[in-house]
Parts: sequence; C-alpha cells; structure tokens
Amino acid sequence: MTPPLGVILAGGQATRMGGGDKGLLRAGDKRLIDHVIDRLSPQVAGLALNANGDPGRFDDLNLPVIADSIGGFAGPLAGVLAGLDWAAEQGADAIVTAAADTPFFPCDLVPRLQLATEGMDHPLALAATLDPKRGQARHPTFGLWPVALRDDLRAALDAGLRKVVLWTDQHDGRTALFPDEAAFFNVNTPDDLNTAKDMA
Repeated sequence: MTPPLGVILAGGQATRMGGGDKGLLRAGDKRLIDHVIDRLSPQVAGLALNANGDPGRFDDLNLPVIADSIGGFAGPLAGVLAGLDWAAEQGADAIVTAAADTPFFPCDLVPRLQLATEGMDHPLALAATLDPKRGQARHPTFGLWPVALRDDLRAALDAGLRKVVLWTDQHDGRTALFPDEAAFFNVNTPDDLNTAKDMA
C-alpha cells in the first residue's frame, strides 16, 4: 500500500491545561510533539502540522503548518479538513492524523488503519481500543482519511457537524482495533503530564 501523508493535529485550545500548546510541553527529554513526530514520520510519506495562530512558534520543527479553514475552533474535523486540503495540493490520496498530545501511540498505526480499510472505495478508519465499560472506544484524532471526501466533510462542517464519529459513521468508516488500552493515552491535565513523564 502507498504510504499516506501524515498530519499532526495541534489546533485545540488546551483549556484544561490553562491554554497554550500542549505539544510543546516536555515529557522526559523531549517535547510531546517530538515524541509524536518520531513515531509518525517513519510511517508516512510526508508530514505537516495543523495549528492555528502564529505558525512561527513551530519553526524549529521544519514542518508545513496548516491552519483550520473553518473558523471558531470547530474541533478535530476542522484539522482533518485542513490536512485533506493540504494533501490534495500534494497530489496525495489520503492522510493519517495523530494528536500532538498523545506521545506514545502505536508504531504500527498506519499499516493497521490501512489493513482495516482493505476493499473500501474511499479508505476511512479510526483507531480503537477495548474499554471495559464501553466495549470499543474509538479515538477520533487517530484516523485514515480519504482526500476524495474532503468536499463532503467541508459541507458537513459548514452545516454545523462537529462530532467525528457521526461523520465517519455516515461514510461506513471502519475501526482498527489496538490491544493496548493505554496506547492512546493523551495529556489533558497537569496530572496527565506527570504520567507522561513517568511513561517516557
């Protein structure tokens, strides 16, 4: 399978951390976003960062920085759309997204997402883990997204849709199940950051 492009989603407001860029916080000897880059870049054909505001704060990453085209902090789907528009300019067919605040996601994320979408006209899948209470728990910032559906996604966002799984379900999105419940541990609070430092 052709490797997709990768897009790191860093467009959130980090309200539970007091604002700012969670990805620039340190866990161990590296920032969260450095952990994400190290895991995602070997799995994709190229990498960009979705972030809003002054892109200069990410200059040291040497990555294209793409902002949401939908205003008002419309959530992860706005970042996905920005990534799909960027990928279309590169002539790519698909992107895989990863969150900037989730430093230890699986190193086989991309091939497992691709495997889950075999036989689909437009490969669309979210990562999932088993949850003791909810059964399968999907992780909406970790997905494989087809460029062919970007105009549909734009129309859905313009109409007010914000929940990722509502849109993926409309298009028969698949799930790629990962066995480790903690694989997609993300940093939302100062306590989470302390846990990430221990994990690092």
